[in-house]
Amino acid sequence: MELTLLGTAAPEGLPRVDCPCANCSTAVGPEARAATSLLVDGTLLLDLTPGPAFAAARAGHSLTGVRQVLLSHPHEGPALGVPAGLPAPVRVPDGQDLALISGHRVRALALDSPGTGYLVTGPEGARLLYLPPGAAPAAPAEQEVGECETAVLDVVGRPDALARLREAGLVGSSTDVLAVHLDDTVPPGRELRRRLAAAGARAVPDGTTVTVGAYPWDPESPGLPRRTLVLGGARSGKSVEAERRLAAWPDVVYVATAGRRSDDTDWASRIAAHRERRPSSWRTEETYDLVPLLEAEGPPLLVDCLSLWLTRTMDEIGAWDDSLWAKRGKAELGARREELVAALRATRRTVVNVSNETGQGVVPASPSGRRFRDELGRLNAAVAGESEHVLLVVAGLPTVLR
Repeated sequence: MELTLLGTAAPEGLPRVDCPCANCSTAVGPEARAATSLLVDGTLLLDLTPGPAFAAARAGHSLTGVRQVLLSHPHEGPALGVPAGLPAPVRVPDGQDLALISGHRVRALALDSPGTGYLVTGPEGARLLYLPPGAAPAAPAEQEVGECETAVLDVVGRPDALARLREAGLVGSSTDVLAVHLDDTVPPGRELRRRLAAAGARAVPDGTTVTVGAYPWDPESPGLPRRTLVLGGARSGKSVEAERRLAAWPDVVYVATAGRRSDDTDWASRIAAHRERRPSSWRTEETYDLVPLLEAEGPPLLVDCLSLWLTRTMDEIGAWDDSLWAKRGKAELGARREELVAALRATRRTVVNVSNETGQGVVPASPSGRRFRDELGRLNAAVAGESEHVLLVVAGLPTVLR
């Protein structure tokens, strides 16, 4: 089954008309995209966009062989313009099947927002899943279908939709996940590819034809690292970046190393803001005992953050006291760090660690402050040495260090 992506953008296109934003200004050449529309084997058209015949011609195809046009957007979605010669577009009711004379079978999927999703099975049995913008499956009710070869959806806008598909078994390790309905909320080019790669997805230029079931190998994709370290200063956006890297995965364990401070209302509000930002399917562990979690089998871990792990560990061993530090604290903290790094090296879980980047040449006034700064630097360096992917976030902008 051949799939041609006539367009890959949100309904407004990219760049948006008369939009002066920085992302639209850089969406040129292959990064310029028309509204999403899919042509399947030259006979099935999923969604109509402005100028579909022109978009098909640019991709080297014709719409003369199209026998069925299906709509996925909500009823109050973009205005339709049906070119002469195309059959009238229809929408399959949720849960119903449609058999085409070409041998394709289409099942309409219920969504958690207005619109219709489609599961297309080709004559040879390959399966293509397509969801409209801003939509996710209403419930994981399609598990009997099994893993699809290709999934096309709004990965940037609804990463949780991809997580639901993975949980339902519709998307697996060999599924080619294509991001569409792209808009100007993410800078095009390298940053878009980086974010999608973290979700196990990719984007292709308009007009690209892919074979459903032929999983591609992209030499420019960094792949899915097992261990990631996200560094940054205060309010740099490091936690948001870390959470974004796991937003498309179900059953994430969020490890909050800060613990509770019942007498600190500001701290409680900060914790609440973090909690509200996470997907509801994530589970929270409030602990700084990280080694058992790293040694156990289980879903991905998001550890936020290592600097608070260091603070609580130094509290426990009395490392703030100068005499205790010299007598036994330094050696004990070094042993704790080595134990943590060894567990990270051996873990089979996906782990995203968050830590503060401190120092930057400023020398703290107190011995204990200098001690913490130095030990955090050593900890960050040790964890970075065992991480396949290391990011530094400054002013909300991530820079890949490794």
